Amino acid sequence: MVDKSNEYGYVPSSPTQARGSNTGIFEVNDVTDLLNAQQWSGDFGTLELIETQTVSSSSTADFTTLGSYNVHLFTFNDIQFTNTDTMRARVSNDSGSTFESTSNYDSAIQENKVDGTANEITRLNYDAFDRIFQSQSSVSYNGYMYAYNLLDSSKYSFLTHQQNCVGGGIFSFRFGSQVYKVAEANDAIRFYVVNNMSGTISLYGIAES
Repeated sequence: MVDKSNEYGYVPSSPTQARGSNTGIFEVNDVTDLLNAQQWSGDFGTLELIETQTVSSSSTADFTTLGSYNVHLFTFNDIQFTNTDTMRARVSNDSGSTFESTSNYDSAIQENKVDGTANEITRLNYDAFDRIFQSQSSVSYNGYMYAYNLLDSSKYSFLTHQQNCVGGGIFSFRFGSQVYKVAEANDAIRFYVVNNMSGTISLYGIAES
């Protein structure tokens, strides 16, 4: 390692280059050597694609493979409804054989409209994660959603999301948080509408180690 003590301050002659340690400064050659040895741990927080589904004239989109991540990211691109509709979601604790429809879902969503008005939308003791997308047909909706603790049997499952919507011809931006109030491992999730939808949904896991 090149001595950078005059430029950056003291650098140990043999810094600990291990996961969880921030001792020392990595030079380009150091990173290259660690990559070659498969010992570089610079992937914390990176997105790892699990699955992408392109939905066409379907009422459901099921994701039954979640990997082993604590945090997941869903992206929604060009989601359209065949009729005025609402996208909801339910979790599963049996790999997607059944999806939980008990009244254990709560949500709070803030909506800001382009006409300058705003309102809060809440659900208590509902049977699904509600209003992930909601509005009229033939409009393209986009957004993203983080899911936390889905696979942790000791914690509740949480969502946070942001998306665009249109209601009564007025465009709006929504952001909110939702919770499934049962501490269990949920290894699958279903997005669904009453009628049909189309678009692309991608699922990512966020690397921790």
